[in-house]
Amino acid sequence: MNTNWLTSWVRDRNDDLVDVRRHLHAHPELSFDEYGTTELLVKRLTAAGLAPRVLPRGTGVVVDVGEGPRTIGLRADIDALPVPDLSETPYASTVPNVCHACGHDAHTAIALGAALALAEAPNLAGRVRIFFQPAEERMGGAREVIAAGELDDVERVFALHCDAHLEVGKIGVKSGPITAACDLAEVRLRGPGGHTARPHLTVDIVDTLARIATDTPALLSRRVDARSAMTLVWGSITAGKAPNTIPSEGSLRGSVRVLDHDTWERAEKDVTSIVTEIAAGAGASVQLDYQRGVPPVVNDPDLAATMRAAIATEFGSDAVTTTRTSMGGEDFAWYGEHVPVMMARLGTHSDALTTVRDLHQGTFDIDERAIGIGVRVLVSTAMVALSAP
Repeated sequence: MNTNWLTSWVRDRNDDLVDVRRHLHAHPELSFDEYGTTELLVKRLTAAGLAPRVLPRGTGVVVDVGEGPRTIGLRADIDALPVPDLSETPYASTVPNVCHACGHDAHTAIALGAALALAEAPNLAGRVRIFFQPAEERMGGAREVIAAGELDDVERVFALHCDAHLEVGKIGVKSGPITAACDLAEVRLRGPGGHTARPHLTVDIVDTLARIATDTPALLSRRVDARSAMTLVWGSITAGKAPNTIPSEGSLRGSVRVLDHDTWERAEKDVTSIVTEIAAGAGASVQLDYQRGVPPVVNDPDLAATMRAAIATEFGSDAVTTTRTSMGGEDFAWYGEHVPVMMARLGTHSDALTTVRDLHQGTFDIDERAIGIGVRVLVSTAMVALSAP
C-alpha cells in the first residue's frame, strides 16, 4: 500500500495540528463539559466537507469518512483532568485546576488529523468512523457512544494512547490485556463502641478494619488464579479520634484491579465473601458498597498484527516495539465488550523533555512530533484494516 501521499499530507499540515493541540491544552474541559472542544471539532470537520454528529448529551463527536459495506472505528478521548497545570509553556492551561495531564489534547488533534487526511485519501476501501469520545476519565463516555448506536455497524476499533516512558517515533503494540479492569470497594463497619481498656466487652472496630485491610488481599490471592493478576489495594482507612476509645464505626476504601475478564466477573462475589467472613468473626456488622468500573482492555491478536504491519510499512519495523500491561483502568474497554479492539501506545518522550513527565501529573507534556506520527499510524492502520479480508 503506497502511503507517500500521507507523509506529504502530514508534513504540510503538521503546524496546524500542533496549533489545535496547543489550543486544546490551553482550554481544557472536564468530563461531559467538553462543549468548546466539541464546537471546535464540529467546525473543523464541517469545513472539510464532512458531516459530524454530536452525541445526545451535547459533548463528543462522531464522524464518518468514506463509504462502503465495512466500517472501521478509530477512537480518541477529549476530556481533561481536575489537576493544576504546573508547566511553564506558552500554551499552559488557562483554566484553574484543570489540565490535559493525560494527553487527551494530543489524542484529539491526532484523530482530527486522521479524519481530515482520510477525507483526502485515494482509494479508501470502506468507511472509517472516528469517535471523539467524551468523559473517559469518568469512565462513562464510551457507554454514551455505544448507547447512541454509533458502534452498531462497526466491525473493529483502534486507538492510540500517549506513553510518557516511550521515545517519540516508537509505537508499543501487544496482544492480550493492556489495561486492567478496575472496580471500587468501600467497607463500612459498625459496633457498640467502648473503652480501650475493655475490648472484650465490645467490637474492636479498628482491629477488624486492620484485619480486613491485610487479610482480604492475601485471601483473594488464594481464591483466584495468580495469572489473572488480581490486586486489592486500600487507599483510605478511617476510624475514631480518641486514643482511649474504641469507635462505633469505621470504613475502608480501595480499588480492585484484574487482567482476566472471567475473574473480573466474579470479583465482587469473592471480595464480599471474604470481607463478610472477617467481619462476622469479630462480631461487627458490615456493609460493602462494591462499584463495578470498567473491564480490561484486551487487544485482539489479529488487530495487533494489522497495526504492526501498518506501522512497519509506514515507518519501518524498528518503529514497532513491545509495551507493558498497565493496571490502570481505561473505558476504551467497553468497546471491546462488543467488537474486537486494539489500543497501542504512542511514544511522546524525547531528550527535549528533560525529565519523564508522567501521565496524570501537572507537569505532563509531549514531544509534539508525536502528533504527526500518530496521524500516520491511525490512517495507515485504518487503510490496512479495510483492505484486509
